[in-house]
Amino acid sequence: MKVTGFRASARQSLPIASLRWREFHLLPENTRRSLPMALLHAREVVMARFRPMLAAHDVTEQQWRVLRVLSEAGPVEATELADRASVLPPSLTRIIKALEGRRFITRNKAEGDGRRVVLTIAPAGSALIDALSPERRVIYDDIERRLGHEKLEQLLDLLEGLIEGES
Repeated sequence: MKVTGFRASARQSLPIASLRWREFHLLPENTRRSLPMALLHAREVVMARFRPMLAAHDVTEQQWRVLRVLSEAGPVEATELADRASVLPPSLTRIIKALEGRRFITRNKAEGDGRRVVLTIAPAGSALIDALSPERRVIYDDIERRLGHEKLEQLLDLLEGLIEGES
């Protein structure tokens, strides 16, 4: 598909979220109204706001999701963590090693079953979550300001309903 209306240099200087949003609106109507495409584009718009914050702390999106789940849920078995953080189990093994290496999490064998692994956020991981909270809050507040509190809550409720319908 040829994108018209943008000079190449102008397109390259746009922030990625803005560029993707504009490209999204140039898609044919049937693609633009496709739920998978809309969800992917919405994710990109949102994550474009968070990626610089994560990159500044050398944390990947997947690592961040794992830390957030452990921070909120407490000790969790690896299989449950993979599911709750939306990470494939083979990827989780690599993520665990990286986060352990940075002392953000600890890994222990489950009581009564040495084959199962229980993961816990470590003090350094909690400190990172706390350190990023103000910046996260600014990003969330801006998204809420743009959408409005009611619409944001409605969007989250709709997405939760979609997810729960598949569980």
